[in-house]
Amino acid sequence: MQNISFPLNFKFNISTFANDFVATDASGATVAYVRQKMFKLKEDILIYNNENKTEVNYRIQADRWIDFSAAYSFKDKEGNELGKIARKGWRSIWKAQYELIDQNQKLQYHIREDNAWVKVFDSMFGEIPILGMFTGYFFNPSYSVIDLNNKAVVKLKKEGSFFGRKFSVSKLQEIDNDDEYRILLGLMMMVLLERRKG
Repeated sequence: MQNISFPLNFKFNISTFANDFVATDASGATVAYVRQKMFKLKEDILIYNNENKTEVNYRIQADRWIDFSAAYSFKDKEGNELGKIARKGWRSIWKAQYELIDQNQKLQYHIREDNAWVKVFDSMFGEIPILGMFTGYFFNPSYSVIDLNNKAVVKLKKEGSFFGRKFSVSKLQEIDNDDEYRILLGLMMMVLLERRKG
């Protein structure tokens, strides 16, 4: 993930058994192929350089079995830890909240859902037969990455799509390259978790 041209687009595959998606940049070039290993008690996500799975660039792993308060560590292909994302436990049930922590274990960013009601309506209408398949066109939550000065730097938004499989990532402020990678890895993990909830 180098020289990324924003906005990025995440598009989930609906023709595979895995929980996976392709990330493309503004020019349509593939930036990453993200694949969650299935049937694992602890989350294990591989981030490849392309859909052919030529090379694993990053890995995201949970620190414990599936849990509301799990933290997910980012590692590069050499195994160096780059930081982690942690879900804010029970507070995330109503409105998604995560913390992005750097490689020195210091809090760097918050990720917050902008409007919890959107997720509520998405979940309710998603249970209605037939109509549920089309909720992805109407209820589209968004999430803001906020720095320690309470300034939004990046926004992730679910886009209107069949089965709710498209997301976009826009950069709102200039950020360091290291921060950019950490934020993108955090959003990749978060979108896998949040998409399960609706």
